Amino acid sequence: MKRRDFSAAVLATATAASVPWSSAQAQIRKPQAGREYLQLDQRVPVVAPAGSIEVVDFFWYSCPHCNAFEPSLQAWQKRLPADVSLRRMPVGFRDEFVPQQRLFFSLQAMGLIDRMHAKVFAAIHDEHLDLTRGKPIAEWVGKQGVDSAKFAALYDSAEVGEKVRQATALQDAYRVAGVPALGVAGRFYTDGEIAGSMARVLQVVDYLVADVRAGK
Repeated sequence: MKRRDFSAAVLATATAASVPWSSAQAQIRKPQAGREYLQLDQRVPVVAPAGSIEVVDFFWYSCPHCNAFEPSLQAWQKRLPADVSLRRMPVGFRDEFVPQQRLFFSLQAMGLIDRMHAKVFAAIHDEHLDLTRGKPIAEWVGKQGVDSAKFAALYDSAEVGEKVRQATALQDAYRVAGVPALGVAGRFYTDGEIAGSMARVLQVVDYLVADVRAGK
């Protein structure tokens, strides 16, 4: 979903799982720089440890395209090599995105992303719950067996507020034009509009990861 289209109710289609570049070079054409991915003018700092290649997943919980892409991304993540690190990053294109950014970072601080991330998508897109404001978010989280008091303290904390600020700065540094989108190694950016589909995005990212690993 493009950055300028977030007020529109757009239906997303499911994407096919990608084929790792390392195992399909003969079948998949080489991605074209400037057309299927962009190289950043200025490198973006990464948090992955030395020797690890960071891939950033830019998403918005209320985005139908992100919801449709999530199963493919999870399948792709499960077969990542040990030297690739997936970092999830909720975008904040406007002020009304902040509650869901705070939701993500509060769950992350509690070590609950693996358990709760897909549940948030399902609550919004399958159960059609309104999780766009602090109060309904807190009420829903409490019903999931999460420590409500701890969540509430984190949700309103300066720590989470700083994480929100950093997330928005990172999306701007990568020049994220819409979500879902992926950044690679602080150097490259691609999304469904640029690559043509989210399945192709994952193929492009596999290729970029291989190039980074090879020192290119």
